[in-house]
Amino acid sequence: MVRPLTHPDHTPAPDDIQLVVLDMAGTTVADGGLVEQAFDAAARSLGVEPGSAEHARQLAYVRATMGESKISVFRHLFGDEPAARRANAAFETAYGELVDGGRIAPVAGAREAIEALRAAGRTVVLSTGFARVTQDALLAALGWQDLADLTLCPADAGGRGRPYPDMVLTALLRTRATDSVRRIAVAGDTSYDMLSGRRAGAGIVAGVLTGAHDRAQLESAGATHVLGSVAELPALLGVV
Repeated sequence: MVRPLTHPDHTPAPDDIQLVVLDMAGTTVADGGLVEQAFDAAARSLGVEPGSAEHARQLAYVRATMGESKISVFRHLFGDEPAARRANAAFETAYGELVDGGRIAPVAGAREAIEALRAAGRTVVLSTGFARVTQDALLAALGWQDLADLTLCPADAGGRGRPYPDMVLTALLRTRATDSVRRIAVAGDTSYDMLSGRRAGAGIVAGVLTGAHDRAQLESAGATHVLGSVAELPALLGVV
């Protein structure tokens, strides 16, 4: 039976949320700036040296677009498709090596938050702007292969990552966890996470302050809530 939303204005009450879509790096995974380190390797592969004016310009764009599909970022920076693919391959290789070297850890309380949400009957999906091979490396390094109900990368959603709504909507279609986009909660650390959640129509779009962007950036991109970390999300959703 379809249960109507609690509030007549279609604003979800906490216990209305049935599907939770979480970002990884910066939100549930602390990577200590590995994205920027891996970007250095990608830039070098196309002859852009750290310390140069061109590198500084490109790094500023990488920081501004944290959360976006990495291949999309490299298409913007390097123009033609072959160059973008070379840069992306170098980035994924460098990031994977850093992950394999033990350079990542869970955000404090992230695993416990996901477990609490699932125990309370919420469906949890982990999403990323990385390629599948990098996402799988992250999951393996943390022992999280079975932590969430589903994991998604841009390729799983037809190739478009954030700020498009595709991964959030793919999470809904794949899991069939709810009958309304308003019963989805999205959480992430970047403006693009917020835009993706808003464009998907999610009822709750929560920014977290453990990653790339600050409160002002998250709120300007449409955050309905800003949390200190994802560890606070279960309480927001009425899960104690």
